[in-house]
Amino acid sequence: MNTFKTFMFLLILTLFFVWVGGLIGGKTGMTFAIIMAAMMNFFAYWFSDKVVLAMYRAKKVTEAEAPELYSIVRTLAQKAGMPMPKVYIIHEEQPNAFATGRSPKHAAVAVTTGIMRLLSPEELAGVIGHELAHIKHRDILISTIAATIAGAISYLAQMAQWALIFGGWRREDDEGGHPIVALLMMIIAPIIALIVQMAISRSREFAADEGGAKIAGNPRFLASALRKLQWAAEKIPMNANPATSHMFIVNPLSGKSLIKLFSTHPPIEERIARLEAMSL
Repeated sequence: MNTFKTFMFLLILTLFFVWVGGLIGGKTGMTFAIIMAAMMNFFAYWFSDKVVLAMYRAKKVTEAEAPELYSIVRTLAQKAGMPMPKVYIIHEEQPNAFATGRSPKHAAVAVTTGIMRLLSPEELAGVIGHELAHIKHRDILISTIAATIAGAISYLAQMAQWALIFGGWRREDDEGGHPIVALLMMIIAPIIALIVQMAISRSREFAADEGGAKIAGNPRFLASALRKLQWAAEKIPMNANPATSHMFIVNPLSGKSLIKLFSTHPPIEERIARLEAMSL
């Protein structure tokens, strides 16, 4: 899926959000949805990276504090023709990593202490290459906005639920939303939003795997890392927010069986198979 198609998905998701607002609350609901979408997209563009890093208590490190990690990031960023991103470390036992930031000039790479202990330098380079590919493709901005709008749709559904409970609906001829339609949208809208978000996230993971393998110089580095990370994610729990799980290189909630049904990540086996095919 190329960038144009991805942005079209985001446009459709935003329009769907506004449409849901109209079905739930009529013209008032649609106006509220437009204002809410604009505010949330603005917030996601300018501040989402800071919020996510703060959420996981990520600590910014210098080259003196983490020389090996810093060297890997700098070398690969130069190879990819990108500005040097900020480097953060998260004190978590589960081996994992993510990138954030609205553009290559305003980007950060965060890794857990667990991943630095588990992976070899070559495997860690594969992971960093994957995250740099996300930054280069501007996937972080895309996925963040998708997650924001999907969350807003769920919020609208909750508002509709409370409106039904407390009888806050006006009649149809008073330009309000129809309660039966609202009830259906309470069920359907969040599911559709989640499916679209999953489609975007999964497609971008494959592209980042391919781009990261090229940046790191050997697809087998990342393939080997993914094997270890998947095993560790199932054994070592992480108190991760489901709304941000799509940002990590492997799903930090993969140990929870219900979450697997709605995973934003494609199957690890398929990712590894594609990477190994690149090295043939």
